[in-house]
Amino acid sequence: MHPKEFRKTKNGTGHFTNLSLKNCEIFVGIDFTKHKEINKIIDNPNNNCFVLYPSEHSINLNEENIGNDSKNTVLFLIDSTWPCSRAMLSASTNIDALQKVSFTHTKSSAFIFKEQPKAYCLSTMESTLCVLELLNTHGIENISKENLKKFLLPFQKMVAYQTSYT
Repeated sequence: MHPKEFRKTKNGTGHFTNLSLKNCEIFVGIDFTKHKEINKIIDNPNNNCFVLYPSEHSINLNEENIGNDSKNTVLFLIDSTWPCSRAMLSASTNIDALQKVSFTHTKSSAFIFKEQPKAYCLSTMESTLCVLELLNTHGIENISKENLKKFLLPFQKMVAYQTSYT
C-alpha cells in the first residue's frame, strides 16, 4: 500500500479489503525490494507468487488458471493511484519481476465520488472481488456465493455515507 493510501482512513478501499480477507497483510511503502517479509514470501519455495497488474504479458484470470495443487497461490495487490502504482513497481524490482495477472470485466466502479482514470478502472476492493470470483471458478478459493455477494457491503456503505454529504 502506498503511504498516501495508508493515510486514507475514511475511504481507503485497501483497508476495507484487508479487513475483509483472512489471509491478507498490508505492507506500506514504495520500494519493497529489500523488504524482509515480502522477500520471505516471494522466496518461499512453497509459494507461487503473482502481482495483480495489467500488462501486455499478464495472465488473464478469465482465461487461465494460476493455481498449482502443490504450492500456495500468493497474489500481491497494489493499493495506490495508477501513477503511484507504476512508480511502486518500478522501485520494487522483486515485485515487478513476478508474473503479472489481470482480468477482464464489464463492471463500472461504484466509487462514484472518486474519478477513475479509465472506464475499466476499479477500486482495490472491487478488483479484489473480481479476482476472488475468478479464483473461485478455478478452484483456488472456495468462497460461498453468499459471502461473495456480501464482500462489497462495507465499500457500498462507505460510498453511501460519503455521497450523503455531497
